[in-house]
Amino acid sequence: MNIVILDGHVLNPGDLSWDGFASLGDLSVYGSTSAEDVIERSKTADALIINKVKLGEKEFDALPKLKYIGITATGYNIVDIESAHWHGITVTNVPEYSTDGVAETVFSYILAFSRRVKEHSDLVKTGEWESCGHFSFWKYPLTELWGKRIGIIGMGSIGMRVAEIASAFGMDVVYTSRSDKPLADEKGYHSVELDKLLATSDYISIHTPLTDETRNMIDERELRMMKENAVLINTARGGIVNEEALYKALSEKWIAGAALDVISEEPPKKHLSLFDLDNIIITPHIAWTAKETRTRLINAALENLVSFTLGIRKNVI
Repeated sequence: MNIVILDGHVLNPGDLSWDGFASLGDLSVYGSTSAEDVIERSKTADALIINKVKLGEKEFDALPKLKYIGITATGYNIVDIESAHWHGITVTNVPEYSTDGVAETVFSYILAFSRRVKEHSDLVKTGEWESCGHFSFWKYPLTELWGKRIGIIGMGSIGMRVAEIASAFGMDVVYTSRSDKPLADEKGYHSVELDKLLATSDYISIHTPLTDETRNMIDERELRMMKENAVLINTARGGIVNEEALYKALSEKWIAGAALDVISEEPPKKHLSLFDLDNIIITPHIAWTAKETRTRLINAALENLVSFTLGIRKNVI
């Protein structure tokens, strides 16, 4: 089997191993691949492993040997699934590999806003504590999480894990979901309409896929509904939050803050106005990048391919 990994650098910049894939056949690994190079690099491939490379009718017509596409992610909008099926190509993804990493990232943001550890550490280092004359000194308001409400948009595996951590902090959990979540209800989490979630939550965390229905789900109308002390968190996909409306909400103080691990264009091709605000945290899509998380992802992607070679359907889309 000829296996080609088209964009492996972010998943494995050198601290992990591709040996499992190499044991299955002839392996070629590229750190990244431009759209112009996809066909040339894939022309001998029986199996392609991709993360962000887009594949559709043009590529499938030019790659008659291709029988398998393994997506090293949960989302699969980068592949034209209908066309892949028509060409007899099996497509797999890796669900739920990043649950703990993303949930922990959500709470790193929440604690950053509630406890202001970094800001106060910086003040100590610049001498403000030693000059204040008091044994205890703070410049930013601090809040407890106990009794605060978190609203979770999308109650899949990540949303559920966020809810469990929130519950351990003594937070009240409400959520919206496209389907019934009896386990969430059993745990005491309350299903509410989106408008109520927005209007009553202190922290709002987004965990829904980017689709035509969810694009710009959080727009000016929704931001105006939120509490003035609310913090909006998006670790799902850029595009769910309208960034122009968010800038307006933050700069005009409709809401207290926001934290984004995803934006509409990654990496950004220009300096965004959001970067100039002091009440937003923006990280470069890192919630899934802990070594443990990436190891889990590579192992799961390998299991998908091994299952395919054995005629077993595993995580087939």
